Amino acid sequence: MVKAVILPQLTETMEEATLIRWLKQPGEKVEKHTPLYEVETDKTTMEVESVDTGYLCQIKIREGETVAVGTELATIVDAMDECSQPLGHNA
Repeated sequence: MVKAVILPQLTETMEEATLIRWLKQPGEKVEKHTPLYEVETDKTTMEVESVDTGYLCQIKIREGETVAVGTELATIVDAMDECSQPLGHNA
């Protein structure tokens, strides 16, 4: 199953954030509730935890890009054979 990694609204006033860095790379195992990426908002910098367990399949937003809340950042799959997109950055 392919699951989308979506930028959540982390603060009440947050409308967008800049993706500072990925803490996992495509093909790596991702555990639910462990840090997956780091973002910077207008008020703070924070690590964001994964909401799913699986393997990071595809990164869609590059480090340094600013995106709106609700943007799909990446995909996570249950098993790597479900990863139909090439591994790596597709942005």
